Amino acid sequence: MNYDFRPFENYMARTMETHRLPGTAVAVAKDGEPVYVKGFGFRDAEKKLRPTGDTVFGIGSITKSFTAIALMQLVEEGKLSVEDPIVKYYPEFKAGKTGQGAGITLHHFLTHTSGFPALPTLFAAMARSMKADPHVMESSRGERIKSLAPVDTMDEMLAFIASLDIEMHGTLGQYFSYFNEGWAVLGAVVAKVAGRKYEDIIQERVLRPLGMGHSTFSVEALAGFPEVATLYDRKKVGDEEQVVPAPVWWESNVMAPAGFLKSSVLDLLKYLEVYRTRGTSGGARVLSADSIDRMTALHTRAQGGSYYGYGLSLHPNYHGVSLIEHGGGIKGVSAHISCAPEKGITVAVLTNLSGVPSQEMSISAMNVMLGLPVGARRQTYEPYACPDYRLPRYMGEYRSGEGANVKVSLGASGLEIELEGKRFAARPVAVDTFAITMKDEERVGRFLVNPAGAVWAIEFGGRLLHKATATA
Repeated sequence: MNYDFRPFENYMARTMETHRLPGTAVAVAKDGEPVYVKGFGFRDAEKKLRPTGDTVFGIGSITKSFTAIALMQLVEEGKLSVEDPIVKYYPEFKAGKTGQGAGITLHHFLTHTSGFPALPTLFAAMARSMKADPHVMESSRGERIKSLAPVDTMDEMLAFIASLDIEMHGTLGQYFSYFNEGWAVLGAVVAKVAGRKYEDIIQERVLRPLGMGHSTFSVEALAGFPEVATLYDRKKVGDEEQVVPAPVWWESNVMAPAGFLKSSVLDLLKYLEVYRTRGTSGGARVLSADSIDRMTALHTRAQGGSYYGYGLSLHPNYHGVSLIEHGGGIKGVSAHISCAPEKGITVAVLTNLSGVPSQEMSISAMNVMLGLPVGARRQTYEPYACPDYRLPRYMGEYRSGEGANVKVSLGASGLEIELEGKRFAARPVAVDTFAITMKDEERVGRFLVNPAGAVWAIEFGGRLLHKATATA
């Protein structure tokens, strides 16, 4: 069957220009056979080098599903259980100064339902590479990064977490809130149980069997690949924001299981076969069908109408089709994969600039394959009439340990949300729920209200951010 990707390419041309995106690689397969592989823009804009299906990019948090596969392999071998408590493997594990955390299991970390808020650990874990990055140290973030004590090992990370004043949210399993540190612990558990280095386990038990020859955790190994994307970032020059080369890769040994794998779109198509076929790719079985079913079960409701499995986002009804997905983002990386198993469709999108709509690019390519308009999306939100008397309770500042800062105020046209130094009109779409349009996508936030009627947090960007200021 021939697929008409011209509307998609028109969409990509607009998106690349709007976001000043240097380069993107896109690959789409039907029943395991690539039907569309194309590079847009440049993997290296200065040298005018085009990306291809084999260009190596960062994939960010897509790495988490690789970690989940390695863990489930050990479950199949009877070496651990997802219901094992973390303290079975790390007795010193504590959720901050309160000492909570004894009941947290591998399952809670696999599903981001441990009750942990987002913490500042990731920046400490990347501190050495960030300090070696002139793009960072010459920016306004430089002074803050200078003061960070590096967190290089699991012992250091656990001690760092135990030293924090942490306000846990809800009971175990009650709320979904993205928690990178949990995946670092999961990777360390995999390494401890298997008796080998985490990166070597992924190489031996996932990458090599699947023939993913353009994938690596090692920044040093990148020199051996013929095509590697140059990283780019945004830089403020006067009043203008420019996109500039920022070639230093951020690294973290301890956080590798959470988001530091590099790969190509063609390699990711091989990887996605594991979910399309329930465990196999290219004749190699890396996991049983039952284990894939456990990974893709709707374990917890996430945000924006989605669910979360084990390192995977799940949409059980996308225009009548179920989707298995995940994204990833860090400096110089915005990535997304998507699989519609019952239709035999897989999609991978990789870019070399963060903060761009790779998820929308991925779903737009999926739409072509499904015969939908390129602009079709997962969910549309009808207008909702929010009573004016409810608005003041939302006002205040919401923060996370990762540095996110969401300010909510009342403007002339209603509720406004300030994020990343920009102000957005917030459109009410349901009770205590508002949408803003940011970077060509509609992003939804839901305010959480306690029994006394006071707002104590907001769900936004996959995180639960606690309210830091009282209503004026």
